Amino acid sequence: MKLITQSLSGFLLLLIVLSCRIGDAKSTSVPADIDTLVKARKNDTLQICAVGDIMIGSAYPSISNLPPKDGVNSFVEVIPYLKGDIIFGNLEGCFLNSGRSTKCKDTMGNSCFAFRMPERYAGIIQEAGFNLLSIANNHVGDFGLKGRSKTIEILDSLNIKYAGLQSHPFSIFEKDSIKYAFCAFAPNENTVSINKIDSAKALVENLRKQADIVIVSFHGGGEGSRFEHVTRKKEIFYQENRGNVYEFAHAVIDAGADIVLGHGPHVTRAVELYKKKFIAYSLGNFCTYGMFNLKGLNGFAPLLQIKMNTSGDFISAEVISIRQDKIRGLTIDPNEMAFKKINNLTDTDFPGHQLSFDEGQITPKSN
Repeated sequence: MKLITQSLSGFLLLLIVLSCRIGDAKSTSVPADIDTLVKARKNDTLQICAVGDIMIGSAYPSISNLPPKDGVNSFVEVIPYLKGDIIFGNLEGCFLNSGRSTKCKDTMGNSCFAFRMPERYAGIIQEAGFNLLSIANNHVGDFGLKGRSKTIEILDSLNIKYAGLQSHPFSIFEKDSIKYAFCAFAPNENTVSINKIDSAKALVENLRKQADIVIVSFHGGGEGSRFEHVTRKKEIFYQENRGNVYEFAHAVIDAGADIVLGHGPHVTRAVELYKKKFIAYSLGNFCTYGMFNLKGLNGFAPLLQIKMNTSGDFISAEVISIRQDKIRGLTIDPNEMAFKKINNLTDTDFPGHQLSFDEGQITPKSN
């Protein structure tokens, strides 16, 4: 597909040049239209901006869990860094204005982790630049079919692409002459299962045939600082199989994925380069107001600006370290804790890895 597109573009350019010369044999200048045509051809470098969990604020079980100024400033400190062909995050909850969650026994208590963002908050996420969201996680179903249906209705209306429900396992779309396919996985009810690896591989193999770039997201692994390491084993949390994220990530790349973006543990994890493809095992809490634990490691996370070529091979990633707290919300971290943590965990969990870390940049090691 890529070679055909490039060949056609080159052939069209040649035709324009020849027609101009035939029309005016004395002319030696190249028409301005050709400059426009050349600039319109596909860029050789793609940029994916990727972050972790997003839950701006929940009106349930109490409106006290909504942020100041109705959330309008949620992303203000990081807007300059939310740039790229793809701007991705994990939507940790649903959009729904009203309703009670069956998962909560005490609907007025403060120990119920059921999230429904006011529907108007979707516009805040769109205005920040997000154009791709995973909805495969343990909170998308907090308000049942009603919450899931309203969420996809709103995302469709805003032209934000998404995937991860059994009813919406993938999305295929085109941007700037590049055809993308996106699929997302989780261990939760009504989501596409991270634990059915053969089925995941079959889905990715099918998408590989239809797209230039295949993006895979997963919500998996245990939660909290005790689960910051990639164990390469099945992870059990609250008696639930949260998947073997290492086995999963490698399997989908073997099947044709170009990049794998993980979330779920609420802390930053290591990254890995496998077959020239980039894996982020957990992007942590990015913008999570209200009942989320933001103490210690839970309060730091990366914003990744990932560059790849049109074959999906990793070029580099810039790590913008962010932090959150209950007072200041989401801000840039001058101490770069997330970058340092990724570096340390990658060295620990993947000894002999193929990546270099320097001044906030991740690049492949030179041979």
